[in-house]
Amino acid sequence: MDNRAEVREFLSSRRARLTPDMTGVVTAGGRRRVPGLRRDEVARLAGVSVDYYTRVERGSLAGVSDSVLDSIARALEMDQAERDHLYDLARAAAPVRRRPSASAEQKITDSPLQHMLDAMTGAVAMITNTRMDLVAANDLGFALYSEMYRGSLRPANHSRFIFLDPRAHDFYPDWERAANVNVAILRRDAGRDPHDAGIAALVGELSIRSDEFRVRWAAHDVRRHYTGAKQFRHPVVGLLELDFNAMDLQDSPGHSMTVYTAAPGSGSDEGLRLLASWAATERIVERARRAEPAT
Repeated sequence: MDNRAEVREFLSSRRARLTPDMTGVVTAGGRRRVPGLRRDEVARLAGVSVDYYTRVERGSLAGVSDSVLDSIARALEMDQAERDHLYDLARAAAPVRRRPSASAEQKITDSPLQHMLDAMTGAVAMITNTRMDLVAANDLGFALYSEMYRGSLRPANHSRFIFLDPRAHDFYPDWERAANVNVAILRRDAGRDPHDAGIAALVGELSIRSDEFRVRWAAHDVRRHYTGAKQFRHPVVGLLELDFNAMDLQDSPGHSMTVYTAAPGSGSDEGLRLLASWAATERIVERARRAEPAT
């Protein structure tokens, strides 16, 4: 991906969503040619020259100090996820050693990571990479996402499922939210490593095949996604309301682990128990790992 273009489009999109009234900028009045803030107004808010901010917005982030990045983030009223993304773009522009990515996929099956997943018997646990591939899971993880395993393509991919599989609209009760979050996470990871060929290929494929994806990708929204709650409508056990916690795996760059739990004694807790029983009966885990379409 073109880092300069990413910087330009991200900053201009953040600028376009703000108005002088929202930021307290005093204007000279008259007709404005842009709906949001102008570059000179952002420069004034950030305390830098117009020429300097213009160079930054055009993609020249190499060598920009943290204090300037902070000033620009404040001027554009960025949240923490957007600030992180701006810093990721700045790091990607610097001539430093790239961090390892998920492009060279490590073997997780039969590893200590898989053993840890398997030890979690009362919760859904899975490992994904920056391309949204589900690369490992425990039995409940495979069972929860069994709809993703009806096809033969492996590894199963969250983004392809959400945007290319009609079943996703039933699986996610709030499909719009799921789609927005998915793209925002993918955009964040693309900013962390804009040279990842796998992410670029996935984005290119989905941009061609899905109008819904293409519109969301063009919005340049990013998101932190480490804790919260989600709803799923599984075709066998019905509605599940689950809390989740996610963490990056420091010794496995480009991978993160997510664990879903249900409130003890709740209907969703009982649903997970039924899901585990169903998965064992239908051999869901074996089918998922053999790339055999589920029935």
